[in-house]
Amino acid sequence: MDAYRHRIGRRGLALSLVAGRENARAGMIAAAQDSPPPRENAPLATGRPAQPARAPMTTLRIDGGKTDKLRPGDILGALTGEAGLPGSAIGKIVIAATRSYVAIANAQAERALQRLEAGRIKGRRFRVRRL
Repeated sequence: MDAYRHRIGRRGLALSLVAGRENARAGMIAAAQDSPPPRENAPLATGRPAQPARAPMTTLRIDGGKTDKLRPGDILGALTGEAGLPGSAIGKIVIAATRSYVAIANAQAERALQRLEAGRIKGRRFRVRRL
């Protein structure tokens, strides 16, 4: 108990979060003080928010990857060149063996999907899906 009082000091504001099973110990600490601290119950959590936050980007999957000799620059070029998207709308590009993934700003995702489906990357057409 003395160690607790020493740790929180004599000045300033100290807040202690006490679970139900710790009430007896908190009571002993409060009784040992000159003036017991005020106690308040924390508000209960209400659960999940009514509307979950929406991710700022959408992921597109391109059915082509390292085996097709695709590189991130090829996808970036197709999106900023032919598709006409600003570079700021394009996020992370990941190239796997047979698939590639690119993050696109939500406002530009539909346009990017349509342009990639209609256009070409490195002279070839690839299937593109929204995840």
